Amino acid sequence: MLDRLTSRPKLTDDQKRRVPPGQYVTEKWPVLHYGSVPRTDLASWDFKVWGQVEEPFTFTWDEFLAMPRKALHTDIHCVTRWSRLDADFEGVPIQHILQRARLEPTARFVVEHCEQGYTTNLPLAVFDDDDVILADKADGQPLTPEHGGPLRLVLPKRYFWKSGKWLRGLEFRETDQIGFWERYGYHNDADPWKEERFSD
Repeated sequence: MLDRLTSRPKLTDDQKRRVPPGQYVTEKWPVLHYGSVPRTDLASWDFKVWGQVEEPFTFTWDEFLAMPRKALHTDIHCVTRWSRLDADFEGVPIQHILQRARLEPTARFVVEHCEQGYTTNLPLAVFDDDDVILADKADGQPLTPEHGGPLRLVLPKRYFWKSGKWLRGLEFRETDQIGFWERYGYHNDADPWKEERFSD
């Protein structure tokens, strides 16, 4: 049900508790990105895992589709202040990738490498969690190119730019390496509950 004055959904008390400070709830999924939307040939697409790992590897799209699957029902929050509650994603749990890669004890950070040279970064302690997946479906449908298809990360506990669109690789590192938006003033930690939108 929409509030007639704001055209925004009326929220239950439980839903209100799930909205971080400074955010508003939308039932839509706004499209936001820098640059053009890449077009992908799945026949030649591949994904690379490397860095501080014992078993670096690359997989194709068909190999990705054969991996264990997981459904994720979650809320997502954008730094531009919208939140979308009860979003549904499906994909490969990040634990499957981590187990296959066998991270070195020195690995403490991950850099997401995306199409067109875009990157974003995360501490491994945030990345290695049950609610993090490599998603190829949203709301029961294949992820559209505008929303990061064929593959994006979904990491709900950070502002959504940390869930890199058009993901093509994961680099595990001993030291942090800030990504594209972080270099342009976005906060390195990006916790929506602390309103970590921009660096000081």
